[in-house]
Amino acid sequence: MEYFDRYQGGERAILVSVNVQLLDDIDTEEFRLLAKSAGADILEHLSAQRIKPDPKLFIGSGKAEEIAEYVQSLEAELVIFDHALSPAQERNLEKILKCRVIDRTGLILDIFAQRARTHEGKLQVELAQLEHLSTRLVRGWTHLERQKGGIGLRGPGESQLETDRRLLRIRMGQLKDKLEKVRQTRLQGRAARQKAAVPTVSLVGYTNAGKSTLFNILADSEVYAADQLFATLDPTLRRLNWDGIGALVLADTVGFVRNLPHSLVESFKATLEETLEATLLLHVIDSSSPDMMEQIDAVESVLKEIGANVPTLRVYNKIDQSGEEAKIIYDKPHRPGRVYVSAHSKQGLDLLKKAVQECLMGQIQSFQVHLKPEYGKLRTQLYALNVIQSEHYDDEGNLDLLVTMAPHKLEQLIKQAHLPIDQILGEKAQQFKRPLEEFEIKR
Repeated sequence: MEYFDRYQGGERAILVSVNVQLLDDIDTEEFRLLAKSAGADILEHLSAQRIKPDPKLFIGSGKAEEIAEYVQSLEAELVIFDHALSPAQERNLEKILKCRVIDRTGLILDIFAQRARTHEGKLQVELAQLEHLSTRLVRGWTHLERQKGGIGLRGPGESQLETDRRLLRIRMGQLKDKLEKVRQTRLQGRAARQKAAVPTVSLVGYTNAGKSTLFNILADSEVYAADQLFATLDPTLRRLNWDGIGALVLADTVGFVRNLPHSLVESFKATLEETLEATLLLHVIDSSSPDMMEQIDAVESVLKEIGANVPTLRVYNKIDQSGEEAKIIYDKPHRPGRVYVSAHSKQGLDLLKKAVQECLMGQIQSFQVHLKPEYGKLRTQLYALNVIQSEHYDDEGNLDLLVTMAPHKLEQLIKQAHLPIDQILGEKAQQFKRPLEEFEIKR
């Protein structure tokens, strides 16, 4: 039997980009940024052309020998391919190149492992890594097919490969259970926000588009932000009070890339649910990138894959680099479709808040609420929801409030308190004669 041990990894890397006509076009600059984000010391970046991948090596045997020469002369420890490789292709390439080989999925997983800071993020990364590793146990570790040896372990029994597969299945099951508990916890928090009619505005976008920088400014927060791919991995939520909107929750999420491995999408579903359940998405776009349109398509592709059918406002960031002016462009009257800002130079942030307000006003409205002194319990509930914009007393001791909230939630509170809606809302009470579902928050 042939025994094959995986080569040890290292930082000295050769990058290989293969332009396959039958697959998506490659982005060599993004590939270099991914490798640098993982901490690779790039020695050489090679390219190749193929009509279709070779089933054995992905590249041709001649190109493999050429890469092997570069590996030997440059003393490379690692070769990284900008495509997904099968376990057999990885093993065959390692035998020829005499060094460790990883593909695009393995590279992104390595970056995620470095970036994960929270318990949830680490669970998600470990699950994705184990799912990736489980397919590599089939062919990459043939020495594990031997049965365990030694005193007390000889004879019929479980091979080491079978043991490892079983342990992997057990660990993956444990991780999925833990992530399900995380998902349930998020559901409880999300249900509480929905009960209070607090909208969630979620930032999504291509990695390194400036989401975290924008989030920090809007939320007055200190989420880690840097000019690198996947600088932020773990989701962050902040509760804010915006003029004209009242309370809302702002959520920062992981960035997307082209050809994001499906296993990562599956592992990060608990995180991506913040996107699925958002009231409004802010699609943050790097307006200075030459690949802007391709990046927009990549993000929308992932959103479609996870089933995020949510109203979206495109936020074109980095106008300080693209040279565009801060502005709002409307798709239809009172419905902004695009807003141009710079998180770095803080240009257009007032326009962004105005655009978000206009997008939400179809779901959140302002009401003049007239309360008699004995209706104090309703006032307390409105203050608890943080929706009161102003208040003043008239000469008779009655309280007039200006509140901004979802109509169906206001109606619910008035009816639960068994109070006369006509007295409290005046002429505006007429709109509640219509079916309640007209006021439901559209998701």
